[in-house]
Amino acid sequence: MSAEPEQTADAAATITAYPDGPLLVRGDFALVTPDGRAIETRRGAVALCRCGRSGRKPFCDGTHRAVGFRSQP
Repeated sequence: MSAEPEQTADAAATITAYPDGPLLVRGDFALVTPDGRAIETRRGAVALCRCGRSGRKPFCDGTHRAVGFRSQP
């Protein structure tokens, strides 16, 4: 893994795709449903599911490891 960008409270959002894992979103961001409802995050960083199997969608719950998810190179 590479070095993480330094963040401040007002930093623009950064999205890091972890190999064979989630998308980690950090900084100033908002998550909304397709119909525009806000999804509460409760913190300045969240891991979003990429494998499609999480029981906590859109958040990652680690299921990618159990199902052998592999991201594209």
